[in-house]
Amino acid sequence: MVAPGMLQNDAVRKWLDGIEPAWTLLDQPSFNALRRPPSPTEGPIRLAANLTCDELRQSAVARNTLILLRAAASGPGLKLTAAGNLSRGVVSEMCGLFTWPDYDTTQVFQFNKVVNEADFQPLFFVRHVAQSAQLLRRYKGHLEITPAGRRMLEPPNMRVLQAVLFHIAFWFLDIGDLGRDLHHGWPQRDVGIVLWSVSVAANNWEPRERLTRLCTIPINGVVESAWDTGSYAMEARILRPLLWFGLLEHSAEEIAEAGIIKRHLYRKTALFDRFISFEARIETSGTRRH
Repeated sequence: MVAPGMLQNDAVRKWLDGIEPAWTLLDQPSFNALRRPPSPTEGPIRLAANLTCDELRQSAVARNTLILLRAAASGPGLKLTAAGNLSRGVVSEMCGLFTWPDYDTTQVFQFNKVVNEADFQPLFFVRHVAQSAQLLRRYKGHLEITPAGRRMLEPPNMRVLQAVLFHIAFWFLDIGDLGRDLHHGWPQRDVGIVLWSVSVAANNWEPRERLTRLCTIPINGVVESAWDTGSYAMEARILRPLLWFGLLEHSAEEIAEAGIIKRHLYRKTALFDRFISFEARIETSGTRRH
């Protein structure tokens, strides 16, 4: 829980630069409840378990997980290296099959003579989420599909795939490596509150820096950093994964006289509100919690 009065702290006020975080609108019970994981039927955060095939195709994570599951269901599965990574042959095949937002696969081969699994981030991310969801498992030098993974390939069960993968990715999987482990899991550990804040703050195009201040609970390491590491961590652990799940759109604008530096903006897609729903109350009293 954030200490009372933290928003009056001079360092926090300077970092916010006049922006009032969206989560300050919540009443205390809702703020606390959003710290709990989602549920398909009850609770403050609900993930839709009935997406259509067209809606699943809007999610790069769900779409490419199905490709990987089908490949793993063939024969003995997908060959692994002695270190437990997917073989280069498998990686090369998946590079030709995967499609991913804001990702140019040709550049992977341009800068690497050989492509290992860790070099191809879409495959690396999808494989680890699917394996953490127990849809895939290692067995005798191969990555094979599990019984749960086979069931997920059946059309009636496929409708829940996005919810399963999303739940695992944000609430159970440590995706700190995506943000170079800056700030030790922040802001992912507050993901329920962050997602609710994004739901009310990202209806229109917003810069990642503004979304970071609108949607996250600031910590000392963020507000005291010499450069904006908070926005980098927010984009790496929240905004880009939401883009991969088809819940956000991304746009990059040129900044005059800034060279190659671009302004990165995000907004919700229609799938966001279709997929995630919240049960939260707005603070009605005249006094805010913080």
